[in-house]
Amino acid sequence: MSTVPRGEMPLAAGDGALLRFAADLRRLRDEAGKPAYRILSARAHYSIATLSGAAAGRRLPTLAVTLAYARACGGDETQWARRWHDVAAELAAELAAERAADEDEAGAGKSTEAPYVGLAAFRPDDSQWFFGREALVGEVMTRLAAQRFLAVFGASGSGKSSLLGAGLLARLRAENDRCQVITLTPGPHPLEETAIRLAFPARSTAARLYTEFTADPGNLHRTVRQIALQLGGDGEVVLVVDQFEEVFTVCRGQEERSGFIAALIAAARAPNSRCRVVIAVRTDFYPHCAEYAELSAALRDAQITVGPMSADELHRAIVRPAGQAGCRVEGTLLTALTAQAQGQVAVLPLLSHALLETWRRRRGNVLTLTGFQAAGGIEGSLAQTAEAFYAALDPGRQAIARHLFLRLTALGEGTEDTKRRITRGELDADEDTAAVLERAVAVRLITLDGGRLEVTHEALIRGWPRLRRWLTHDRERLRAHRRLTEAAEAWESLNRDPGALYRGTRLAMARQLARGGDDGLTVRESTFLNAGLAAEAAETTTALRRARRLRMLVTLLAVLLTLTTATTVYAVRANEEVTRQRNSAVASNAAEGATELLHKDPALAVQIGLAAHRLAPTGHTRDSLVSTLMPSWVGHHGELVSLAIGPDGTILATAGGDRTVRLWDIGDPRRPVQLSTLGGQGTFVRSIAMRRDGKILATAGDDRKVRLWDVTDPKHPTLLATLDGHTGAVRALAFSSDGRTLASSGGDRTVRLWNTGDPEHPTSRATLGGHLDTIRAVAFSPDGRTLATAAEDETVRLWDTSGLGRPTGLSRWRAHRIAALWVAFSPRGDVLATAGGGDSAVRLWDIADRGHPRELSALTGHSDVVGEVAFSPDGRALATGSDDRTVRLWDVTDPRRPAARATLTGYTTAVGALRFDPYGRTVVSGGYDGVIRVLPVDFDPLVARACAAAHPTITRAAWDRYLPGVAYRPPCP
Repeated sequence: MSTVPRGEMPLAAGDGALLRFAADLRRLRDEAGKPAYRILSARAHYSIATLSGAAAGRRLPTLAVTLAYARACGGDETQWARRWHDVAAELAAELAAERAADEDEAGAGKSTEAPYVGLAAFRPDDSQWFFGREALVGEVMTRLAAQRFLAVFGASGSGKSSLLGAGLLARLRAENDRCQVITLTPGPHPLEETAIRLAFPARSTAARLYTEFTADPGNLHRTVRQIALQLGGDGEVVLVVDQFEEVFTVCRGQEERSGFIAALIAAARAPNSRCRVVIAVRTDFYPHCAEYAELSAALRDAQITVGPMSADELHRAIVRPAGQAGCRVEGTLLTALTAQAQGQVAVLPLLSHALLETWRRRRGNVLTLTGFQAAGGIEGSLAQTAEAFYAALDPGRQAIARHLFLRLTALGEGTEDTKRRITRGELDADEDTAAVLERAVAVRLITLDGGRLEVTHEALIRGWPRLRRWLTHDRERLRAHRRLTEAAEAWESLNRDPGALYRGTRLAMARQLARGGDDGLTVRESTFLNAGLAAEAAETTTALRRARRLRMLVTLLAVLLTLTTATTVYAVRANEEVTRQRNSAVASNAAEGATELLHKDPALAVQIGLAAHRLAPTGHTRDSLVSTLMPSWVGHHGELVSLAIGPDGTILATAGGDRTVRLWDIGDPRRPVQLSTLGGQGTFVRSIAMRRDGKILATAGDDRKVRLWDVTDPKHPTLLATLDGHTGAVRALAFSSDGRTLASSGGDRTVRLWNTGDPEHPTSRATLGGHLDTIRAVAFSPDGRTLATAAEDETVRLWDTSGLGRPTGLSRWRAHRIAALWVAFSPRGDVLATAGGGDSAVRLWDIADRGHPRELSALTGHSDVVGEVAFSPDGRALATGSDDRTVRLWDVTDPRRPAARATLTGYTTAVGALRFDPYGRTVVSGGYDGVIRVLPVDFDPLVARACAAAHPTITRAAWDRYLPGVAYRPPCP
């Protein structure tokens, strides 16, 4: 048989990265003696066509093909792997630029809603794009109707999550209005996650449910029955647990793992059960499931396996979404995709990602084979996307990206590596980390949801060669780093208890992590490690000091009699200093305990807080005491997201997720009186606003309508008018100072101005655009001539509304890194406060020149996004409410140098709304737990009257528990 080298077609003209790569492959073959492709095929175990195509310069071969080609020609595989990554990144960057140019050229006429979801799982809202699994969805529905426990097994990438999300959940919500569907992923604390998910529908608190589930797993069944009874006689709850394997990978507590499994089985198999449970599990974790007798028994006749798609199913999954979007798939592309994907059980995320990238490279309304090849094919598109993301970063941020993706991977113990969900708080809050995370989310490599982040799909772990190399490099070091992360988190949760620090062998092993420049430790982890090293050094120093002191004492015995007086004075002073330090530490711990105890025993919490403040009168103990003294009551059975206060400070209006607006008399905030409930809402009320004279109240929410109410008599409010026009949920309302204009905004990215001079016959005045995402807040300046708007596109805009014509834009700027959620004018109108997410959640701006706002200062201290801010009537104070469950008060007399005044804790959920009363005497706040709290801003009288709410007197046992070592002196005898 002839082995004469076959002739190759000459490369196309040009000097692009792809042509240079192909030329170098050919040169490598020439240097190896130019063996025939038939010989190379036998060496590399790839077809002749595949190997010759790798050097043809038409498209980038896969990494595996490149390395096989290099190996067959005697090349350095490490060198060629680096070369392939560099070329893939360069090509991906070029294609991204071409795509951006195409989108700019196409303009607004071209749809930007992709019919494919890429690496992400299909959600219920994506059901219009979900095809190919209709038969399997029907089987799941049938099996679930016949039995109360069902397990869906499948390999990673087989489409389990999509089957449940866009298949099962979408069908249940569409076909059964007496079915409450609750979804969750277990995470490190599955019982806690279950409690959080069930708290709202059960009309309880997560803390209470978690305590009940931990005490008795059977309480999950009782809680589900309570929820089902609210749905009607035949109502049921379907509990869907996705990524069930997290019970074995990220949940480290054997007791909580067993309790969670027992709770699920009990809820589904109780004789009077009103619950159906569906779990989605990776097939390689079946042996782990079999280790639990109850779960193994439940799985015997309750399994459905998600296998690879058939050719017909693949055809529908590829073609039907494109058709829904008004596009078609080229026949040659469909043939190529079906041939490559058929029979491959874990290929679906890669296929979806490749289709998404091909759709972005479509020509007109046709998805082409050329576009698919340009995207890198099924195997190469994901690597191209990841490499383009990585190559676009500078070296410093590349190191951050490396450590970020390593954190998001759970190392397998006899199983494949899996994704690991973490909180945003595990990462540093610096600008570079935020920028890397923002870019990774933008290209859909990472999903960020409610402060939690994870890789979009485990296919990224398998399909990105660079990440695989990172994970393979030093797995023991990665495991040690993960243990350090968990230990640092536990140390923080214990208020940095020295007893939780590393010591001995663990400290010595952890010390190795910090050696070298690129250790990947966060600030919290470095602080934890340094604290352990410092404690070790202090213990060594203490031992040496004790030995030295002993020698000194022996020497000083001869002159002890002459120094008795001086020694006594020194001892007294030392004792006083030790006592002071002890009292400070005990008071700080007691203050924390008082805040935690507030919701269980308010009277005891007040006494502990008062005793701590008297023991060590610091700002921390004062804030804790004040937090226990705030009058509070449950105002809504759901989130409280907006409130307004009347002109005399006694009438309060509140709105929440229970679809009600309530009016209260808070003349005595310790004895609030509900005056009335506004009817006819029928939807989640997102915002309310009260006219300055207190006679007109505006309400709006998810039904896209704005309503005007006459609340002159708050006991008998009447509906005056309903305003239509918004095409999305209305998220914000604001009256101008003269009450003649109402501004509304929301999910349709517009602001609408209404003429409300005659509130019974309001008219539309103007519609403003310009924001690129939901507009979360609107506010008028005190003179009513300027309107400020804030949106989730991170920008704030100022508008001139003084003329009779259409308002004009004055300025627009990026105010926050994640989203702009609130705006508020100072009473003088020359300072604007904005709130949102990012490293500085509250910022103050000089807007004396409306066209050129200038940042004055940033208020730091909150650890999560800030959803609302409010100026006091005199403009000297600012209140901020955050998702970190605190309200902070600031002195902004000089807005260039704001000073923290107080931090109020005791909130169990995010703070949803807050306002100063018209006289600046109190701050009224509401949280997502529906609780209303009233805080007098003059703390001294409040502290002086603390004992009025502190009975019965604290017992000696309680005193010793919270103030150990301090003489028993009840603060309120």
